[in-house]
Order: sequence, then structure tokens, then C-alpha cells
Amino acid sequence: MPRRKRYLLKLPSRTLLLGERTLVMGVLNVTPDSFSDGGKFFTLKRAVDGALAMERAGADLLDIGAESTRPGSAGISAAEELQRLLPVLEALRARLKIPISVDTQKSGVAEIALGAGAAMLNDISGLKNDPGMAEVAAKFGVPLILMHMRGTPRTMQKQPFAKNVVKDVIAGLRHSISIARRAGVRKSQIILDPGIGFGKSFRQNYELLARLPELAKLGYPLLVGTSRKGFLGATLATRGKPAPPEARIWGTAATVTASILGGAHIVRVHDVAEMAQVAKVAGALRDATRP
Repeated sequence: MPRRKRYLLKLPSRTLLLGERTLVMGVLNVTPDSFSDGGKFFTLKRAVDGALAMERAGADLLDIGAESTRPGSAGISAAEELQRLLPVLEALRARLKIPISVDTQKSGVAEIALGAGAAMLNDISGLKNDPGMAEVAAKFGVPLILMHMRGTPRTMQKQPFAKNVVKDVIAGLRHSISIARRAGVRKSQIILDPGIGFGKSFRQNYELLARLPELAKLGYPLLVGTSRKGFLGATLATRGKPAPPEARIWGTAATVTASILGGAHIVRVHDVAEMAQVAKVAGALRDATRP
């Protein structure tokens, strides 16, 4: 089992140690159409109650997204994204104790969200959609998650997949890192996400999980998000029908365990209470291998 490097991540109000244990990031989609929980947190009360429930269940971080990036989705305007996002940020600002990450590809949305209390940015496009995201992260000095995606949400599962997925992911992440660094983002504030489910075949998702130590050699903390994704539905299919998202919890647990044993510093999940337990047990297994 590979040794996991430790990193210090500086947020506006605190510093996080990454690598001592795997942190759990809860997913809060304030959308009507996300693949797994679309509509579940679409009202302000449900979103706030959901966020506080995730904190109580053991989330270390909360990732809020107001634009669905499910396969085939077309995106929304910045105005609509902010209309969904800002009331939730403002309502949580004085109540939530854990840091909030905002899942957006738009620099304008990112800047306003940071001003409203967000502490991190999560760009699933790896700065391909709007390189200005890096400038915003540098301006505010906040951590920036760079994810690898082959194509766009609308096209990512329709265009040809990479012949060598690890090589493709590493090249894409290096390109994203270079954009961020040129914009002034400190190396210590960058987190990498291989983008499980974003422009990869079902088999390639498993290959990436099995080869996480190769991605760790890039020298940055790793975030992995496998929660309820389509490749799990395909693996757990019965009578030719994919398992629905709500029936993928145990499959998610297996991939969260694999992520932690492979060196992930953060796991991004929908089912926080269950995956917080998985993270503790997988972490104990990792600790048992230390000299």
C-alpha cells in the first residue's frame, strides 16, 4: 500500500491537514436535474437542512453545486446559477461550521460565491471552460480543485474514449496545473481530481481507481468522487437494467475504500453517514500498514 504524502491546505479561516486521514466531502446539489439527487435539495429549507445533516453525519467539507453536470446536460447561465446558489450560501454562512466548496465552472459565479462565504473552488472542467477561474482563486488565495474531464458534460460519454486513460488524465491535469500556476495559484493550494465518470468508459473508471498511486506522483493531494456513478450502476445491473443511483451505496462503499487505500486525501460522496464509517475503517486499515 503506497504511503500518502501530507499537505497543508490554507482556507480563509483555517488550515486543513490533508493525509493524516481521508476527509469526507459531502455533495449538496441545489439543482432540479442532477443525476443522483436532482430536486432533493432544490428548495432553500431542504438545502440548509441537508447541509446541516451532512455536517452532523461527519462531513469534513461541503461541496455545493447549482448546475447539473450529469452526462448530456447543457448547462445554465451564471445568473441562474447564482440565483440558486447565493440564498443557500447566505443561509449557511452563520450556521455551518465546516468549510464550503463551490462546484462551478464560471469565474463570475466563483468570485461572488467566495464573497458570500465559500472557502474553496471546484472546477470540473480543469480550467478549460473559463481560465479566469484560476485568477479568482489566486486573487482570494483559496484552494482550487482541478478535475479532469474529457469533452463536456453534453459530449463526454459520446465521443471516443482515450486509448490510455492514465496517460490522458495525467496530461490533462498537467495542462490544468500549468494554467493555474501561470495565473498565480500557489502549488500548495491545488487539489487534483481524476474525474471518475467524466469522459471515461466504465472499465477505465476502475483502472483509474486501481492506479491512483501513479496520479499521486504528480505531487498534489488527490480528491476522488465515485459516489453513485453510472459505472457502478452498470456493474450492479440486474436483468440488464442498471442499478438506480439510490441502490449504489454499497458499490460506492467499495470504491471509497479503494480510493482511500490508493492514497486519496478527500472522497466526495452523497451518503455521508455511511461513507464516513467506510472512511474510518479504510483509514484504520491504512494505519495498520504503517511501520
